[in-house]
Amino acid sequence: MPAGIAEVPGAPLGDADEAARVRSGASRGTAPAVLERLASDPSVTVRAAVALNPATPPTADEILAADTDERVRVLLARKLATSVPLLGASDQARLCEQAYQTLMNLVADEAVRVRATIAEMIKDLPNVPPALVLRLARDATSVVSVPILRFSPLLESEDLLALLADPPHGGTASTIARRAFVPAAVAEAIAASSDNQAIQILLENPRAQIREATLDALIARAEGKPRWHAPLVRRPALTAKAARALAEIVATDLLGELTRRADLPVEAITLLRQRLAARIGAPEKPGAAEVPPDLEAALAWARARNAETRLDESLLLAYVRNGDIFRCIAILAVAAEVPASLIERARRLRHAKGLVSLVWKSGFSMQVAVLLQTLLCDLPPTSLLSPKPGGGFPLTAEEMHWQIDFLSHIVV
Repeated sequence: MPAGIAEVPGAPLGDADEAARVRSGASRGTAPAVLERLASDPSVTVRAAVALNPATPPTADEILAADTDERVRVLLARKLATSVPLLGASDQARLCEQAYQTLMNLVADEAVRVRATIAEMIKDLPNVPPALVLRLARDATSVVSVPILRFSPLLESEDLLALLADPPHGGTASTIARRAFVPAAVAEAIAASSDNQAIQILLENPRAQIREATLDALIARAEGKPRWHAPLVRRPALTAKAARALAEIVATDLLGELTRRADLPVEAITLLRQRLAARIGAPEKPGAAEVPPDLEAALAWARARNAETRLDESLLLAYVRNGDIFRCIAILAVAAEVPASLIERARRLRHAKGLVSLVWKSGFSMQVAVLLQTLLCDLPPTSLLSPKPGGGFPLTAEEMHWQIDFLSHIVV
């Protein structure tokens, strides 16, 4: 470091060359008074070095915040934004307040790059001043406000609702709809709007808390909005009522997706499969005129049928291929002499080994077990329990007895 700069704060700067002044401006050991004078140096490189120096006093930062070169202000903004979580922890409260005020001045900077730099640096920090976050969230330039609107954990429901009511720009609702967590009140406000794109994004967000009544209202509006259909069909925790309403408006492939959901009641799945069969012109199910209205009726039918003539595999296969979940469960339960709740339990757990074991106990083949894993457990081909070479069951008799006992005692 050249003599006269660090050691003698009053020395004239003209006596040192630019490289020396840059080194002095970048050094943490340079006296605060010297750094304050270097903040007004004719060389932008020197001023940039001072802007980056963590030891630069707030008075010098204040000078740099008004620098004529945007690049200097960007560097200063990055430094201050990086240190902003520590401002409240310092014992030098007055200096901290000065640094915070300088940062607030930069948030109002006319250069977008300056404001965007601050937004990017603090977007996901949990311990920055809320006023700073709100100022950036209300910025009319999307490159500044979007990172805050999308990621900041400091925006409460009330803040988000206020931003939706008076949006800083056209993409506000869509950005808020992409947040990692969207509270129910905020989701309701977006759903009540006329912003179709934001609503689609909201529906695609599995972390958006959409109330049942809100979802029903969106389904009622969705018939002429095909872009909503797939995210509606794939919403988590879809009710049977919502699924039935969607079955009336969605395309056949999406109706097929509905029938493969594992979280819907058996009754709803059966009705959806009947709707799908009618849609694609499939032949009527065996005994369609007497389709049982619920599982209890299906069990009564299976017991009566078994009393007349043994329930054979060809009958079960007919109902498997037609997607009649009620009768498939009933046939298995009666043939295996187990409560239907065991089969329902295997279905809810998507427990392939348990279901295969119940098929074995029923006296049916592994061919049936493969088909039922798809129908009842909605398992993809890669997750199916496959037969041994020759078509036999892949589990030992001892293991299958254990699996059935496991299903009998587990609580779900």
